[in-house]
Amino acid sequence: MNSESGKLSHRNLPLLLLQAREQVIARFRPILNEHGVTEQQWRIVRALIDTGPLEPREIGELCRISSPSLAGVLSRMEDLGYITRKRLDHDQRRLRVSLTPRSRELAGRMAPQIEATYRDVETLIGTEFSTRFYQALDQLIGALAARAPSRSTDE
Repeated sequence: MNSESGKLSHRNLPLLLLQAREQVIARFRPILNEHGVTEQQWRIVRALIDTGPLEPREIGELCRISSPSLAGVLSRMEDLGYITRKRLDHDQRRLRVSLTPRSRELAGRMAPQIEATYRDVETLIGTEFSTRFYQALDQLIGALAARAPSRSTDE
C-alpha cells in the first residue's frame, strides 16, 4: 500500500472472484429455481454425486457452507427426501450423509440443462480458455491450500 495515497497496488482478487462467480451462477440459477433447489442444496447434491457419501464436516468444507447453515440445509434436504443421515457403526457420534434415489432422479432431470449451460459458457469463453481456466483454478486452490493461513477469519 502506498501510505501517502492510500491506494493498493494489486487488483481486488476476492472481489473479482466473487464477480466471476456471480456471472457464472446467474446462468445456472434459473435451472435451480425451475427445479425448486437452492444453490446450497445443489452444491451438496453435486458434491455427493462427485464424491459419494460424506460426513457433514466434509460437506461444509467442500461446499464452503458454514456449520450452522449446513445443519439447517441438511435438515431441510432430509425433510424433502434428498438425503439420508446415518450414524457410523464404529463411532455413533459421527454421521454419514448420502443421496437418496429422489435426489439422484432430480439430478438426472437437471443434467441436460446443466450440461447445456456448461456448453454455452464454454462457447462464450472458448474451449482453450475454459481448459486453461480450470487448470489455473486447480493450481490456485492447490497452492493456497498447501500454505493455508492457520486461522480463517471469514466464518
